Amino acid sequence: MTDTLIRPPFDPELEAALSLMGDAFPSTTTPEMIPIMRSAAVFPGPTPQEVLAERGFVHRDVTIPGHEGDEIVVTVIHREGRTGRGPGFFHTHGGGMIIGNRWLGVEGFLGWAERFNGVIVTVEYRLAPEFPDPYPVEDCYAGLVWMAEHADELGVDLDRLLIGGASAGGGLAAGTTLLARDRKGPVLIGQLLIYPMLDDRDQTVSTRQIDGEGVWDRGSNLTGWTALLGDRRGTDDVSIYAAPARNTDFSNLPPAYIDAGSAEVFRDEDVAYATKLWEAGIQAELHVFAGGFHGFDNFAPQASVSQAMLAARDNWVNRLLG
Repeated sequence: MTDTLIRPPFDPELEAALSLMGDAFPSTTTPEMIPIMRSAAVFPGPTPQEVLAERGFVHRDVTIPGHEGDEIVVTVIHREGRTGRGPGFFHTHGGGMIIGNRWLGVEGFLGWAERFNGVIVTVEYRLAPEFPDPYPVEDCYAGLVWMAEHADELGVDLDRLLIGGASAGGGLAAGTTLLARDRKGPVLIGQLLIYPMLDDRDQTVSTRQIDGEGVWDRGSNLTGWTALLGDRRGTDDVSIYAAPARNTDFSNLPPAYIDAGSAEVFRDEDVAYATKLWEAGIQAELHVFAGGFHGFDNFAPQASVSQAMLAARDNWVNRLLG
């Protein structure tokens, strides 16, 4: 790209973490790298299943109908020995629409499931480019509908059904929320949009600032959106459910939490989405963390700014469900 702009500086702790990462997680993801990245562990350490067991959670897989009736898998997670009813947490994982699985990011929901006696359902939506739009968002919507239809057996209080996800999962959570409103589907108490991927058009200032550095730069974003949309990317032939930033009707949507880093591609589209919600009279809470690159809370969880980000999310969920 020849029109790169100067970006805000990285937080010093985060910049140190970036330097330690080296080539383990490249700034730019190209189409040729997708198979390699799918086979590699995104974050080191114990597997999500090991974390669940250590924290006293159990899980089971359920095969359900996805888009066009094809089989997909959702995993139901709750505390071992859980009884009674509690909120439902529907999780849509990240990965730029091209990598990741239903376990990616689900650990961030365990504390809330524990605190509020809740149930998590995380969906294995199908990935682009093999399964382009509308497969991912329609699979997510199918999973949400399944969770609502089975609320009684899951012990889920339908008055407290929350959707959430990070990055591509945040975009899918926003798109699924729009589908639920427009199809008069499950009613959601809130949408937790963690640095969401919302806009395929590559027109913001922040996309020009994050080009060739950090995590998930402009080139990576174009790779992800092109895998999802093909030749439709950036044209008028893109639905609001695939790219929620294109939505023009923000009425009758549930409250939203949105966060981002000041030094990531998604910053400006996330701020714009919150602004459109406010303009429609919808409650939205927005946090932009100074010096944050994309996904910094996962790559450097002990950094002060990461702790602040996690605390802000926790505070919002506590107020929403408490």
